[in-house]
Amino acid sequence: MLVLQRVPLRPSRPHGLRNLNRLGDTPANRRFFLQNLCNEFLDLAVALPIPPELPAYSTTIILTTIVARFALLPVSIWGKRRAVRMEAQALPELEKMKPLVSKNVFEVMKSKGMRGSKEYLQNYHRERSIEALTKIRKDLFKRYRCSPTPSIIVPIIAQLPVFILGTVMLQRLSLHPTPFDSESFLTLTTLTHPDPTLTLPIVLGMLTMTNVESSNWLMNTAERERVRRIEEQDAKALVEGGKPKIRPKSVIKSGLRVLSVARIAICAMMPGSVAIYWVTSAAFGLLQTWFFDWQDLRRRRRNAVTYKPPPRPLAVKSNVFKKQK
Repeated sequence: MLVLQRVPLRPSRPHGLRNLNRLGDTPANRRFFLQNLCNEFLDLAVALPIPPELPAYSTTIILTTIVARFALLPVSIWGKRRAVRMEAQALPELEKMKPLVSKNVFEVMKSKGMRGSKEYLQNYHRERSIEALTKIRKDLFKRYRCSPTPSIIVPIIAQLPVFILGTVMLQRLSLHPTPFDSESFLTLTTLTHPDPTLTLPIVLGMLTMTNVESSNWLMNTAERERVRRIEEQDAKALVEGGKPKIRPKSVIKSGLRVLSVARIAICAMMPGSVAIYWVTSAAFGLLQTWFFDWQDLRRRRRNAVTYKPPPRPLAVKSNVFKKQK
């Protein structure tokens, strides 16, 4: 049978690749490493006890994708825990410090005997307050180890190499001659050709967009009002000639919305094997997001019933409000 044969992944060339049975002799070569990986995938698809009524290679793609995502799940949990510490500990302390910071800045201005127009004094007070709160926020993030940048970047960096390697491997396996020619799956006539109905690319785009927007569905009234107020403040500041504020969370969401549309076009040109891999990974990511959001919802409801003040409140250091020379 074709599926039980070890076939070369590319046509033979005069100075081309060695026989696939000898690829393990040169593991340092990246090209041979990739072919070794492809051979191991084919062997795994044959060795797994997959029922005959299921397509062997498509089922193996789905199973290996799920296993890989589970292996990277601790990194996502690490980033989520940092985000929870920021939301539940650092930011509430920062909110409590705002009135004290505003009062201290006002006292400094009063002791310096500052004079000027109302607009000038208000702008000066706002700038000094923002400067002090920024320093306090950095101290809080450092204390609770919840800086948002690593929490966002590290999980993405951890998943990207695995995603790229899986995509390249399946593209390599989809080159003729390949046993992928002998298998169809759902709307795919063969795993080597793109989806002729565009069903899988559209499903991929919908999963990605749902993953982006799902966090908005669990917002309560107060959170929606806070988001609306922030958007209004940013729009008002922009109309008055102020500098537009860059909010990383909003930028990431906007980028993911564009990516969800772009992935449809890219997936439509990919072999069916890659489309299965991408859709499976996106579905796992959506379930992971829903699980994290469900935990957040439970935590908010629990905190609303029994509120505990954060430990070790950060004292405002006097040097934060040092007089300007």
